[in-house]
Order: sequence, then structure tokens, then C-alpha cells
Amino acid sequence: MRAVTAHQGIAEDDFLRARFYGLMAALLAAPPPEDLLRRLGCLSSDPTPLGVALGELAELAKVTDADGAATEFATLFIGVTGGELIPYGSWYLTGFLNEKPLAELRQDMLRLGIERSPGISEPEDHAASLCEMMQGLITGLFDQPLPLPAQKAFFQAHVESWMPRFLTDLENASSARFYRAVGRIGRVFLNIETQAFEMVD
Repeated sequence: MRAVTAHQGIAEDDFLRARFYGLMAALLAAPPPEDLLRRLGCLSSDPTPLGVALGELAELAKVTDADGAATEFATLFIGVTGGELIPYGSWYLTGFLNEKPLAELRQDMLRLGIERSPGISEPEDHAASLCEMMQGLITGLFDQPLPLPAQKAFFQAHVESWMPRFLTDLENASSARFYRAVGRIGRVFLNIETQAFEMVD
């Protein structure tokens, strides 16, 4: 998605949320290069569910190289119907690509000033694109930081409605090794987001 204006001074917890969405967007958009794998391998764990999941990701990153990650990514995702998983909201919500959920997302993108990036052929309801959108809505990359009630509405309509199921499928995919941990941290993180948004009016 194309950023228009960046805003500074967001709260630290929102900054951390945005960084996590950014990490998920990067890992779901393309296989991690060697430098990202090395950085992920330095992550530390803690006793929380998310900390445990991050620790598992770190351990797998230490024993995964870029070529292996690329092969795994291709097996899981490459091709609209060629991979083991189809990471699109329309598919999970209707069983078909380019259906009503994508049209509704495009309407919200237009309303929020989110423009599709030039040269990107993937439909906008790809899991990576939606994580990138959430990151931008938190930080103000698309104009201004979105208030929490508006973030909640977007999250419930376009993320919570299907992505936890996709991440669970990724966690359990037969071809997943490194990406099994990616599915786990994403699922745990979205569960935290869901619980937090339940307290937002």
C-alpha cells in the first residue's frame, strides 16, 4: 500500500502493535532474506503466549537459511491456486477469489485514503496487504493515525473475520516448518488484538 504522510508521537504500545503488523506483512509477502532470518534468530522469549511463540520463531530462524525459506514459501503460497494455502480474505469468506469481501475492502480503502501500490498484482485482500494496512492505520501512514474505534471496525470487518483461520491453517500446514511458527505468532497476536478491541467502544 502506498504511504501518504507519516505521523510521529504515537503511543509506545501502538508503535509495538504496528511493528508486529509490519513483521507479519513482511513474512507473508515474501520469503525472509538472510539478514531478516538472522535478526529473528536474536529474538528473546518470555513466559507470555506471544513471548513463547516468538521464542519458537527465533529457534527456527536460527536453523533456516534464505534458500530453504524461499522453497517453503513457494510451496505454501506461490500461485493463486498453486500453493498449499490461499491467503485471501475472499477465499476464506466465500470460497472464491475477487468476491464481495474484496469489493467491501476496496470501498473502505477509498474512504480511508489507502492506495494500491503501483506494480502490485495481488488482490488487496491478501493477508500481507491487510497487515500492512493495519500497520499504516495505527501509525498514520495513510493520512492520520486512525482512532481505536475506527481501527476496531476495520479489523473486525477485514482481519478478524478470516485471518485467524488462515493463520491456524498455516500453523498446521503439512509443508510448513519455519512458517509454522509464523502462523503461531500471528494467531496469538491477533487473539491479543481481538481481546483488546473488545474493550474499545
